[in-house]
Amino acid sequence: MIAIDTNLLVYAHREDSPFHERALECIESLANRRMPWAIPWPCLHEFYSIVTHPRIYSPPTPISLALEQIDAWLESPTLVLLGESEMHWQELRKLITQGQLAGPQVHDARIAALCLQHGVKKLWSADRDFSRFPRLNCINPLVVDEKLQ
Repeated sequence: MIAIDTNLLVYAHREDSPFHERALECIESLANRRMPWAIPWPCLHEFYSIVTHPRIYSPPTPISLALEQIDAWLESPTLVLLGESEMHWQELRKLITQGQLAGPQVHDARIAALCLQHGVKKLWSADRDFSRFPRLNCINPLVVDEKLQ
């Protein structure tokens, strides 16, 4: 299963992003196939907070459009939403300890832990910080011509 990080969701949604077309193509390729794909819940929360933030985008995405975008992704019959299970703390704690993480680095560890505990094979992200988690195969499909597997 392939999971999508926040930055690709933002790029796919915001037409003013220089990566818009490629990110949209990537997400549509996952949503239109028969195999499961995933979005971690924290990435949906972060997507909403970024695109509606007036200090990040001028103008920000209107609340109604941001909510409609999330609804559209949730309509994909093959989408799996990744949330915390009873094993989440054990996985997150291991990643924090191994990487000696602190502060905002914990957010990426939370995403990595969700992916690992749900058996995600690849995380598509433009964020290089995921290299801190060698057990998670993170690929930037904006620069690598990634084949769906």
